[in-house]
Amino acid sequence: MKKKKQKRMLTFQVGLLAINVIVVMFISIFIYVTTRTILYNYDARKFLDGVVAIPWRPFDKIWQCALLLLVLVVSFVIREFVLPENNRVIITSLACDMVAIFGILFLQNFNYNGILLLVFANIIFNLKSGKGRFFFIILAIISFLLADNEMLNVNYHFYSIDAYIHYYNSGTQQYLFGLYRILESLNIILFVSCCMHVITEQKNTIDEVNTLYAQLEQANEQLHEYASMTEKVTETRERNRLAREIHDSIGHVLTGISAGLDACIALIDIAPEKTKEQLEVISNVTREGIKEVRRSVNELRPDALERFSLEFAIQKMISDMTSASEQKIYFASEVSNLKFDEDEEMAIYRVIQEGITNAIRHGKADKIWIVIKKEQSDILLQIRDNGTGCENIKSGFGTRHIKERIGMLGGKVTFDGSNGFVIDARIPIRWGETYD
Repeated sequence: MKKKKQKRMLTFQVGLLAINVIVVMFISIFIYVTTRTILYNYDARKFLDGVVAIPWRPFDKIWQCALLLLVLVVSFVIREFVLPENNRVIITSLACDMVAIFGILFLQNFNYNGILLLVFANIIFNLKSGKGRFFFIILAIISFLLADNEMLNVNYHFYSIDAYIHYYNSGTQQYLFGLYRILESLNIILFVSCCMHVITEQKNTIDEVNTLYAQLEQANEQLHEYASMTEKVTETRERNRLAREIHDSIGHVLTGISAGLDACIALIDIAPEKTKEQLEVISNVTREGIKEVRRSVNELRPDALERFSLEFAIQKMISDMTSASEQKIYFASEVSNLKFDEDEEMAIYRVIQEGITNAIRHGKADKIWIVIKKEQSDILLQIRDNGTGCENIKSGFGTRHIKERIGMLGGKVTFDGSNGFVIDARIPIRWGETYD
C-alpha cells in the first residue's frame, strides 16, 4: 500500500514537471519561429510598431531554457531516486530548482509564471515540516505575486507572447491562444490534483492514527481489566495459601495445645507430677508453633527487607520505580536509624509501596514525596503526590490494605484527596522491646 501511494505521488510530480517543460519549450520555440517568420515576410517594421520590446537572440534563449530545464530534471532525479532520504540533499535540490526557475522566468520575460507551481508542489511533497518548508513557501508566494508580466511592464519593458500570437491571422490566433491556455490549465489542474492527493493522504493517515489510538485505548482497558482480575486471583490464591498454612501448622499446634490443657485440667487434682510433665509437653509444642508462625511471616516478608535495612529497601524500591518510569520520587527520613521489629518494618514498607503504586496508577502523579518523622514513641509517615486527587474517596483494596496494616500495629491513618493525594499514618513503635 505504501509503495502504491509513493508511485501515485511520483506520477503527479513527473506529470507536473513534464507539462512545465512542454510549456517553457513551447514559448521559447514559438518566439523563435515567429521571429523568423516576421523576418522572412519582411514584416519587421510593422511588427516593431506594435510592441514595446523584443527578445534578444531568441535562438539562444531556446538552448538556455533547455539547459535550465535539464537542471530541474537532474535535481528531480537526485531528490527522488538517488538520495531520497537525505534532508540536506532535498533542501539543496529545492534551492537549485528555485534558481533554475528564476532563470527561466527572466529569460522568458515572466510570460509564464505557472512554473512556480512546480516549486509549491516540490515543497509540499518533499518538506514535511520545519523552518526550511516555511522559508521556501514564503519565497515561492512572494515570487508568484511579483512574477507577473503585465505588472512588471509598468516599470520595465518586457516582450509579451500575446503580441507574437497577434501577429498571425484571427483563425491561427484562436488555435494558438487555445493551445497556450490549455497548457496553462493543465499545469494548474495537475497542481490542484497534487494538493488534493496530499490532503487526502494526510486525512487517511490521521484516520489510521485515530483508529490505532482507539484500538490502543481498548487494549489498554482490557489490560487494566486483566491486571485487576490477576490481582484478585493472586489475592484469592494468597488467602487460600494462608488458610492452608494456618490449618496445617498453627491450627494443628493449637489443637494439640487445647487437647493437652484439657488433659492437665483432668489430671491436676489426682496426678500433679503427671500434669507437670504434660505442661512441659505443651510448652514444647507451643515453641514449635511459634517457629511455624515465624516461618510463615518470613515467607510474607519482602525480599528487599530480607536482604537490606528498611531505609535501604525503601531507597531500592524508589530507584527501581523511577528507573522504569518518568516519575520523580523524593524520600526524606528524619529518624536516624530505621530499625524496628519485622512486622513494623514490613507495614511501613508495604504502605509506602502501596502509596507509590496508587499515586502512579490512579492519581497519574509525576512527583511523589515520602517523609518519615518521629514524634515521641510514634512514627509519622506521610506520602504526598501532585496527582489528580480524589475528593470523594472510596474504600478500595489499596486504602483498605493500608488501613488494615496500620490498624494491626494499633496505628491510625487518614487520607486527603483535595490537592493531589496525601496519606498520613501514625504508627506506634515498640522501641527497645523484644519478643520471643
